[in-house]
Amino acid sequence: MKTIAVSIRTTVALMIIILAYQLVVTGIAQAVMPDKADGSLIYNDKHEVIGSKWIGQNFTSPGYFHGRISSIEYNAVSSGTPNYAPSNPDMLERTKASVEAWKSENPGIPVSELPVDLITNSGSGLDPHISVEAAQVQIPRISRSTGIPEEQLKELVAKHTQERELGVLGERVVNVLLLNIDVQKTVNGK
Repeated sequence: MKTIAVSIRTTVALMIIILAYQLVVTGIAQAVMPDKADGSLIYNDKHEVIGSKWIGQNFTSPGYFHGRISSIEYNAVSSGTPNYAPSNPDMLERTKASVEAWKSENPGIPVSELPVDLITNSGSGLDPHISVEAAQVQIPRISRSTGIPEEQLKELVAKHTQERELGVLGERVVNVLLLNIDVQKTVNGK
């Protein structure tokens, strides 16, 4: 009986400590960086949530920049992606389909100029970013579809280019959702 009482007291004490820890960390995060603590949400003009800066979305219209492939359809509940070998038949089939889609949507751009991040998954399947090259190579298609001059689209890409962390870590990237929001505003004349 004594062992059970000690176990119950220990369990209750640990539950209180864990709850207190979570409340303290959440409180600090809300005080220091509330936007990040709330998920870096993006709102439209009606203050409705339309996405997060950290989770990609699937854009398929020719008038928008396309992001990376997501084998989980950007569903944050089940982040991750199949770890297929390059010789895997499913991987080969998906890659061939992606290349064929690229050729039909971007007839003026040879496959040799297709950045690899437009036909590959990220590790999480949620990556909201593409390389600057992947954004730039899509400009002719978007210009044809929307009527936005290529120079203006280049300016939008430059505006949304995020530099390397501390100038040396990672690669320069473009957040596809934020870029497409500006494309939509330009199309709508806002």
